[in-house]
Amino acid sequence: MADKKANPLAAKLWEYCNVLRDNGLSTVEFVEQLTYLVFLKMADETNAKPPSETKERVTLVPVGYDWRSLMEKAGSDLGDHYRVILAELAKKDPSTAVGTLFAGSQNRIPNDNLLRKLIVDLIDAMDWNELAYYLTADAFEVLLARSAEDIKTGAGQYFTPRPLVNAIIDAVQPQPTDIIADPACGTGGFLIAAHHYILKHHADELSWDENRAIGSGQFWGQELVPNTARLAVMNMLLHGLGSAAGQSLVVTEDALLTQPSRHASLVLAHPPFGKKAAITAAGRNGVAGKEDVHYPRNDFLVTTSNKQANFLQHIMSLMEMNGRAAVIVPDNVLFETGTCSTLRRRLLDYFDLHTILRLPTGVFYAGGIKANVLFFDKRVRTEGKPNTAKLWIYDLRTGLQFSLKHKPLQQADLAEFVELYLPGKPRTDRVETERFRCFSYDELIAREHLNLDITWKEDSSLDGAHSAPPPGLIAREIVESLEAALSQFAAVADELGSTPAPQTDMRQ
Repeated sequence: MADKKANPLAAKLWEYCNVLRDNGLSTVEFVEQLTYLVFLKMADETNAKPPSETKERVTLVPVGYDWRSLMEKAGSDLGDHYRVILAELAKKDPSTAVGTLFAGSQNRIPNDNLLRKLIVDLIDAMDWNELAYYLTADAFEVLLARSAEDIKTGAGQYFTPRPLVNAIIDAVQPQPTDIIADPACGTGGFLIAAHHYILKHHADELSWDENRAIGSGQFWGQELVPNTARLAVMNMLLHGLGSAAGQSLVVTEDALLTQPSRHASLVLAHPPFGKKAAITAAGRNGVAGKEDVHYPRNDFLVTTSNKQANFLQHIMSLMEMNGRAAVIVPDNVLFETGTCSTLRRRLLDYFDLHTILRLPTGVFYAGGIKANVLFFDKRVRTEGKPNTAKLWIYDLRTGLQFSLKHKPLQQADLAEFVELYLPGKPRTDRVETERFRCFSYDELIAREHLNLDITWKEDSSLDGAHSAPPPGLIAREIVESLEAALSQFAAVADELGSTPAPQTDMRQ
């Protein structure tokens, strides 16, 4: 993702965002309005082209509700007409890209003069279809990252830092033949990065029709929150993934409600880190009497209201045989007893859980999160023999400190992990280092409660420096560790069925 300062369009958009923020609009709301208006402008530009220059000569926006009709208005007439346009487009089939983009859309621009300024001075002054895609796409990514920093809106839970996304993609190496899914796609980072990887490494192998097919059914995402789904669709369109005239690549729904109707050869996901869902997923072990609201998931092994555990079960079910997955989960999934320990045993026995990347705090926009990336493959099990022979763990945590403001995670920080992962090569060729260790199946099941939250003795040479980190960074690390501990204790309490005590906001 390009830095705001390195992208002139991002800098321009951010100037307008600041003006609207001063008038009470959040960054997330600005990006949402920008999505509506840029789409209307791009649809107008597409319709203005000769038929020979576009294969999408369909009426995306009805006459009278289009960009030109908006440009003709001013003052209160502009605000009124903008609201009429949004209401009309919100009626579109929700399974289409346009329907997903405008579902539940509202005008949140605080006054009509600011709306006119945004339309005329910024958006209409640019030819969005002719701008280099990396300029518009990277600019949009900058705004999404800025939105994630807005703690009050909670938008950070939908945005996975792009250096981490790119490192995961480099490790799993998506192929042109892959069917790729993300059941909690947020703003679409994983799907976009996978698409970019395929084009970068396999473009010469693909015909025009094969290239187009990549964006129509070969990728799909699910997102519970409509506002986030619309940002994902726009983000994908700006990156060349999907078609404005076609079906939406993002389905706005709760992925956990139903058993998958289709399967994927590659699942990439950063499920929400929330502790407890409002509804319990009823697995094959039945529903406890105290659970009043539940949805049946006969493909699930265990019954639980733990969202993290249920997403993990859903992903196991979503994978096709011989498929692979990379999933970001918080620490408690690796050490909690009960449901989580049962799922860990299933991962070891019925899947090949071959790699874990241990992440430090200071990586995600939600504070206090200690997380891991689980890499596992789905295999047919030979009776009496586990599918996991060895688990490799890379420790990016010990001796390292990151901070979103002062020391954000960079692509270079993950370069060694990707190199040691040996993408595309036999895992038997891997070698141990100070940060990369291998554990046998027998060693793992011998651990109490099958705890996979594994660390080894800290070596001061790991961080390459013996000087202590700044006091402020140490203090923040302590706060984040306490927040993570409180979150994990609350998760255990939820799993046991008790009512957790109110949590203290350690950032106050």
